[in-house]
Amino acid sequence: MWVWRTKAEHPRGVVVMVHGAGEHHGRYEWLRRKFLSKGFHIVAGDLPGQGENPRKRGHIDSFNEIIEAVEKWFKTALAFQLPILVFGHSLGGLAVIRTLQEKSLSPRAVLLSSPCLGLVFPPPEWLVKMVRPLNTIMPAFMVTIKGPSGNRLATRNKEILKKDAKDPWMVRKISIRWYFELEKAMDLAKARMPLFPDVPLFIFQAGNDKIVNKLAVKAWFDALPIKQKDYQEWPGLYHEIFNEPEREEVFQQALKKIQPYF
Repeated sequence: MWVWRTKAEHPRGVVVMVHGAGEHHGRYEWLRRKFLSKGFHIVAGDLPGQGENPRKRGHIDSFNEIIEAVEKWFKTALAFQLPILVFGHSLGGLAVIRTLQEKSLSPRAVLLSSPCLGLVFPPPEWLVKMVRPLNTIMPAFMVTIKGPSGNRLATRNKEILKKDAKDPWMVRKISIRWYFELEKAMDLAKARMPLFPDVPLFIFQAGNDKIVNKLAVKAWFDALPIKQKDYQEWPGLYHEIFNEPEREEVFQQALKKIQPYF
C-alpha cells in the first residue's frame, strides 16, 4: 500500500484508488497526479495476486481477500480525517461495490469507471461447466489470458499500449479459482444491491467498451435503490476511459461531478 500527500495548502479530501484486473496501481500515475494537483491525498495498493502484492500472481482463494484489501486502504485514508472518495476501475469497481456491501464504511462519494458487472465475451457455458470441477480439485491451476491492454481492447492510447507491452507487473495468467470468484462476486453485487450504502455514486461507463458489458452496468445502476446516483456514458471510448486520448475531458467532468461533496 502507498500513500501520496497533496502539496495543496488546504487539502480537500482523500482518494482511495482501486485498480482493475491484470494491472497494478502504477498504471494510474497520470490520474494520481491529476487528483494530487487538485488537493486530494491518495491511498492505493496492488490487489491480491496482482502487481507487487506478495500473494501468488493471478490467484486468489476468495474474493474476500480483495474486499479486505480495499477495506484496509479505506481505513488508512480515515487517518487524514478528510472526506473520502473511493474510485474503482473495472474489477476495482466491482471490488468497491462488494466492499461497500459487506463492510460498514462511509465514503463521501464513490466514482466507478466501467465497473465489472458483466463481460462482453464471457467464456462459453460448456467450457465453464467442463472446468468447474477444477475449482475444487485444482483451484490454483493457471490459464493464459491476453493482457487487458495487450489485446488492444482496453484503450486506443498507443503510448499506454507500448508501456503495457513491456510492463513486468502485468498479469498474463489467472487461476481457475480467480475466474470463479470473479463470477461469484458479480452475482453477489446484484443479489446484495440493497446493502449498498446511500452515498453519492457516479458511474462513468465507456460507450465502446469491449471488455465490460455496458448493458449490465446500466441495469445494475438503474435498479440500485439509492437517492444520489449519476450515470454517464462516453460514446466511442474504450474500456479504460482514464487512459483514453480524451482522458483530460473525462477527468474534468469527474471533478465537476464530485466537487459539491469536497
